[in-house]
Amino acid sequence: MTTIAAFDARLVRVPLTRPWGADVTSVGVIATHVVRSDGAEGWGFSWTPQIGAEAVHALLTHDIAPAAIGSDADPEASWTTRWQHLHEAGGGGVTTIALAGLDLALWDAAARAAGEGISDHLGRRRDAVRAYGSGVNLHYALDELLAQVQRWIDAGFTAVKIKVGKPDLREDVERVAAVRELLGPDRSLMIDANQRWDLDRATTAIDALARFEPAWIEEPLRADDLAGHAELARRIEVPIAVGENLHTAHRFEEYLRAGAAQIVQPNIVRVGGITPFRRIARLAEEHGVPLHPHLLPELSGQLALTLDGDPWAEDVEDAGFADLGALVDAAPVAVAHGMLTVVPHDGLGLRFR
Repeated sequence: MTTIAAFDARLVRVPLTRPWGADVTSVGVIATHVVRSDGAEGWGFSWTPQIGAEAVHALLTHDIAPAAIGSDADPEASWTTRWQHLHEAGGGGVTTIALAGLDLALWDAAARAAGEGISDHLGRRRDAVRAYGSGVNLHYALDELLAQVQRWIDAGFTAVKIKVGKPDLREDVERVAAVRELLGPDRSLMIDANQRWDLDRATTAIDALARFEPAWIEEPLRADDLAGHAELARRIEVPIAVGENLHTAHRFEEYLRAGAAQIVQPNIVRVGGITPFRRIARLAEEHGVPLHPHLLPELSGQLALTLDGDPWAEDVEDAGFADLGALVDAAPVAVAHGMLTVVPHDGLGLRFR
């Protein structure tokens, strides 16, 4: 059995070119490195915007690393055991974000040892996936928002996502109407409330915004509110997308069984890495629900190429790790004319400076 011979983690702060808000001017990356007993090396990472990076680093250093040394280096065979080991500190959230740091490094080592990129190593099913333009833009003035949407149109995106959830619903209506007019009828528009509404507010807001034909409403309620999402799904016709803040396959299954999500969006890091992400993808397939990975296109885009259906990759403006100068190597993916493709590389292709 190939085992883990060494593992380390370091915290890197990556400044954002365009802040996501007054309190989010950088993202925290915990860069990880694993050495297997056969000499193969792998590089991975955990990630969190602003909150919790130090806690994730501490878990990786003080709890995950000591338990990992000498254990099985097969990420699929060992993930559940490691999750059970950390469960006393919480079933998801900081614990699963930290677990991703080891899981991704192990998958990187496996793919590098095979001389493959991760999508080929897992079984690539297509050469390209559709990407949509996305931005953290609720704080943008309307003219700034429209300028961003125009950049996406000029870049060839056929779908875009904008934030909603202004205190005054009339302002949301004005902004969404202006974006829909700029996009025209043939491009897709998604809206994301980032958990800002309660059930009644969400019902009222979506009723007002439905005429602009959003492809989905993302995180209309607190992610913890399973019953609220199920009830909202009964009230509205716009598909509900959730997953950015669901942290385990168990939670995704609960949402799918309850009919509380018509689209799921697992964040590969927040759910604990590639291993649980693949389990969630199987659950989505079993329930006939589309899956579009959340954020991190340089990783999630590679995984999208391995999925059934028609997955989309989310390309957030000015947030790519390569664009921010955070990577040792060139980006492992390219986005052009609204499509994401892989650039030849080994493993994940994500080593942080």
